[in-house]
Amino acid sequence: MNLKDSIRVIPDFPEQGISFKDITTLLKDGVMYKKAIDELKELIKHLEIDLIAGPEARGFVVGAPLAYALGVGFVPIRKSGKLPYETIELGYNLEYGNDSLAMHTDAIEKGQKVLIADDLLATGGTISTSVNLVRQLGGVVVGAAFLIELDPLKGRDKLTDVEVFSLLSYED
Repeated sequence: MNLKDSIRVIPDFPEQGISFKDITTLLKDGVMYKKAIDELKELIKHLEIDLIAGPEARGFVVGAPLAYALGVGFVPIRKSGKLPYETIELGYNLEYGNDSLAMHTDAIEKGQKVLIADDLLATGGTISTSVNLVRQLGGVVVGAAFLIELDPLKGRDKLTDVEVFSLLSYED
């Protein structure tokens, strides 16, 4: 059972020259979804983790089951305006514009050890913003874990002081 075989690759989406990695095919296969979470758990089990934080929306489908598997809490990182309580927000640049991410101000206690989890590491903008949010709340980022890493986009380079864990890597 190969995880890469469970991920649909869609050429030229969302635009010409992009090779989109669609994890919905992995998510709908209970055996492979469990295998992916279990393998990710094995990669990071040596870390001391109090919480997992994941950016919406696919960070939820990776981070929440990983938190459950480890017996730790999960903290959602949302787009601006989506959280009901007091928040902190940080803006960041996207390939085609700007966006911002937010967390509740009481989501993380000072000194808590936090792993950031998401489906994909591409350019690193979302994850580096997530790292900065966690740190602003006093959390200690112990690593960042991904199902997929797109090596040519060098997102890892934006996370120089964060240990990065990826199950799968793609060269395109």
